[in-house]
Amino acid sequence: MKISLTTRDTTRIDDTRISAVRPLITPALLEEKLPVPEAAQALVEASRAAISRVLHGQDDRLVVVVGPCSIHDHDQAMEYATELKAQADALAADLLVVMRVYFEKPRTTVGWKGYINDPHLDDSFAITEGLELARLLLLDVLALGLPVGTEFLDLLSPQFISELVSWGAIGARTTESQSHRQLASGLSCPVGFKNGTDGGIKVATDAIQAARSAHAFMGMTKMGQTAIFETRGNDDCHVILRGGKQPNYSTADVDAACSLLKAAGLREQVMIDVSHANSSKQYQRQIMVADEVAQRIASGDQRITGIMIESHLHEGRQDIVPGAPLQHGVSVTDACISMAQTVPVLQQLAAAVRARRAI
Repeated sequence: MKISLTTRDTTRIDDTRISAVRPLITPALLEEKLPVPEAAQALVEASRAAISRVLHGQDDRLVVVVGPCSIHDHDQAMEYATELKAQADALAADLLVVMRVYFEKPRTTVGWKGYINDPHLDDSFAITEGLELARLLLLDVLALGLPVGTEFLDLLSPQFISELVSWGAIGARTTESQSHRQLASGLSCPVGFKNGTDGGIKVATDAIQAARSAHAFMGMTKMGQTAIFETRGNDDCHVILRGGKQPNYSTADVDAACSLLKAAGLREQVMIDVSHANSSKQYQRQIMVADEVAQRIASGDQRITGIMIESHLHEGRQDIVPGAPLQHGVSVTDACISMAQTVPVLQQLAAAVRARRAI
């Protein structure tokens, strides 16, 4: 057979819609620059184990994932974390508080994709810098003694930050994705799958079954090389009810979700997201929804193992306008309740757990 020594020109058919290819730091180099201190490692390990115990019925506390819809400023995130840590410590006997630290935002069409993709909020897409800033923020929050949770959207970014995350979410748009189910099967933390955007629960129960199983798939190593990953499966997965075409946090909705879980041989438990469709995208309604959920917990419902709340330093939301300054502590994505509004919600949830425990 004749071997050609000619390098073929494939530019007419390869990467025809790519405008630029830029270098990216490897996870190993970023980890070397920003290593995990022993105290942070111990906190992540302990908080993951604690969340797992809640999911397996060995701890009767409520997991509360609370924080900004998205992170856009380091100092404001740390200001929020400091205030949340005080509440987490005060309510630790009843609530297992995890700060919501979301760096990646799924978009229905287009828009700001989050702190990792565009940390300067100006379409400069300084992704290497965004990864470094994200990792630095996680380390700073952990240094306060507060565990963190995030949504895993991009399939490569977990290699840069996932060892710092105590709880992860797969969003409503990606719960049905085979790639994200495979990713969850190999993640070291507990993972919540949201119901579909239409409110369908079966996609989430299917996702849990898939994530519990072993998989083999292609990915990137810490050294930045492509490789085949073989996972053991993740038995610390659960459903998150976030609503769909209508809210789905009622007793009847929880009954229906748990019936599907039982039929699939899964644990009958849910986390309720009081935001998104469950609050009809009216951020202040999160308080009312949380109140209704707290009443059901207080009445003895053991199936509600967690709750999600979108909360920031100050309430509401704002648009990113080029050249215009942003308001301090106000979300640039979904509207949030304020920390002042969040504190009584957390206290009410803690009281509900104590009431459930007393039954």
